[in-house]
Amino acid sequence: MPRSTNSVASRRRRKKILKAAKGYFGARSKVYTVAKNAVEKGLQYAYRDRRLKKRNFRSLWITRINAGVREHGLSYSQFMHQCAEKNIGLNRKVLADLAMNHPASFKAVIDKVK
Repeated sequence: MPRSTNSVASRRRRKKILKAAKGYFGARSKVYTVAKNAVEKGLQYAYRDRRLKKRNFRSLWITRINAGVREHGLSYSQFMHQCAEKNIGLNRKVLADLAMNHPASFKAVIDKVK
């Protein structure tokens, strides 16, 4: 029996990779083997950076809260500890937004905590 290669599936597989590599520079968007490596690496970066993004945003929120709280004579850690004691259920994202965009409401939260 003759050897059968499923060229339809092979072409579809290659087209899928080349489509994902659209916009890459030079051979990375034209040559299948190079594009395959580039797309795989890109997917690895995407997976890793979805997790890094969470870390970066949390540290940004902490920095913003700290800056807002220090104007009122507290440190970040003291403020968060007192928030926990007083059962204030605002998360860091909301607190950072208040500190940046709504200083009056943030001051109200600080007064409630003190």
